[in-house]
Amino acid sequence: MTPSIRAWSATHPGAVRTQNQDACLCRPEIGLFAVADGVGGHNGGEIAAARVMEMLSLIPDGLAPAARLAAVRAGLQDTHRALLDMARQPGSHIAPATTIVALLLDGDHFACLWAGDSRAYLLRDGVLHRLTTDHSVVQSLVSAGALTEAEAEQDPRQNVITRAVGAGPEALSIAKSIGEVQPDDRFLLCSDGLYKTLEVEEIARTAMGDAADVAQQLITRALAQTARDNVTVVVAAPQAAYR
Repeated sequence: MTPSIRAWSATHPGAVRTQNQDACLCRPEIGLFAVADGVGGHNGGEIAAARVMEMLSLIPDGLAPAARLAAVRAGLQDTHRALLDMARQPGSHIAPATTIVALLLDGDHFACLWAGDSRAYLLRDGVLHRLTTDHSVVQSLVSAGALTEAEAEQDPRQNVITRAVGAGPEALSIAKSIGEVQPDDRFLLCSDGLYKTLEVEEIARTAMGDAADVAQQLITRALAQTARDNVTVVVAAPQAAYR
């Protein structure tokens, strides 16, 4: 049984764009949370993000943790193939694709699944630990030692991702990270509109605060910094944090 989890979520088009191609999901009753960021270079990014969230909303209650994780993974693969088929239809003028980061919480364990550059963080003892590695051109160059992190932030290719639901080969490669939950942990999922606008220290300080809605407060801070992209945030805190 998944224990009670406190959660907040919010999404906004940002300070510049009029359309919001992001989407998010909070299902604390089964310990499932997600953020998707429709790929802006593909017509129909908002369609792809919505399709992924619709699939996740239909994951049944009562599944064992391993079965829930398998259902999310299988659902992402099915949605990926469906989006590829949509783009191949005769006369289609859309190629819907989206990033995805999903968090599954169960007792004292967590698992993250992701494709693209939407991120998951663990906030522990006031420090924000990144749980995901971006599937992007600049991250590949950073990992290879060809760019520093500072150079990557200024590189014109920083928005070019290398993996997404609805784009690429027939089989979607989904990354995974797992770990143990400790008392007072909080988890943060977000689209790149947040972490490309706010410094890590400000994200951590705001996410660990006592605001009635920390997700909305993070978006408010991003808007104050003129967030140029859509901004979506989900924060989840296991019950242990409130004992």
